[in-house]
Amino acid sequence: MNYRRLPLLALSIFALLAGLWAGLLRLGWSVPPIEDNLYIIHGPLMVCGFLGTLISLERAVALGTTFGYAAPVLSATGALALISGRSEPIGAALINFASLCLIGDFAAILRRQTALFTVTMAFGAVAWFIGNFLWLAGAPMTGVFFWWTAFLVLTIVGERLELSRLTGMADRNRLSFTLSVAPFIVGLFVAHKLPALGLRLAGFGMVALALWLTRYDLARRTVKQKGLTRFIAVNLLTGYFWLGLGGAAWLWFGDNLTTFHYDIILHAVFVGFVLSMIFAHAPIIFPSVLQRPLPYRRAFYAHVALLHASLAQRIGGDLWGSYLAYRWGGLLNVVAVVMFVANTARAVALSRSVASGQAATPIAAHRSSG
Repeated sequence: MNYRRLPLLALSIFALLAGLWAGLLRLGWSVPPIEDNLYIIHGPLMVCGFLGTLISLERAVALGTTFGYAAPVLSATGALALISGRSEPIGAALINFASLCLIGDFAAILRRQTALFTVTMAFGAVAWFIGNFLWLAGAPMTGVFFWWTAFLVLTIVGERLELSRLTGMADRNRLSFTLSVAPFIVGLFVAHKLPALGLRLAGFGMVALALWLTRYDLARRTVKQKGLTRFIAVNLLTGYFWLGLGGAAWLWFGDNLTTFHYDIILHAVFVGFVLSMIFAHAPIIFPSVLQRPLPYRRAFYAHVALLHASLAQRIGGDLWGSYLAYRWGGLLNVVAVVMFVANTARAVALSRSVASGQAATPIAAHRSSG
């Protein structure tokens, strides 16, 4: 195992757990605060501390250079600064530098391979930097969230576009993909000056991307298979559903960001889409980062089912104006993510035990035969 990676992965999980705790505070649950202003940094911890570190770490592993690790180190350190209660500009500044380093990573990637999928992910890194810069400059979250959304959406869509090349569908449908992603990117810049128009344009782009992914992604074929392959496909297709629903919410509500509308706009994408993608890719990403297998277990469907059922309840509460349904749905979202962490850790631990047992068996056999 590369022990440079393990501390960074552990810090990203720590940022996730702190972000979930902050989320419970924002939902109104009476939990003791780790730090007085923890509820304020729920979004930065989830997007930058957890996902920013994880995505940057994945890029660093792929690049295979020492410089590549600068981005995850800075984002993880920035998250620690936020959690420890240090002045917010320190954490925000570190995370800003992290996003600049990630742009540098993609500059190296583009030199190696300039393709539609690498350009798409590079746009995601740029969006992360713009959102981080606005956050550091003191912009309200309503002026930042769509840039952070773009970071995650473009990164994930770029990765799925890369894999769709295996079927040749991406090459045959480059134009339709470009026509889907273009309004999303343009909408981000328009939203900076004209939020009502820009958010709706970006929402239209997300709906178009969700339809494109549902139509052309490998998951349409692999969902008919069994085991891990089917599990990944189920998560991908349900994630595309939530991306489309989130885009529709952006398209419908625009800049009408009341509490319930804002909750749908954010969490249909961040919880429904992004977490589905994490659930799907964890059996692939974690082994590449940890250099340890993560065997598929049917128990993984438990956290998947709970996530989607609780998100449906939460959004139903938003639509009906039920604060109770919204709060309980949010609490169960947190439980689902904690279940995911526990199930993943257990699967890794069991694989280690099996590997140790298999390694010990020949030795024991040799001794008994002697």
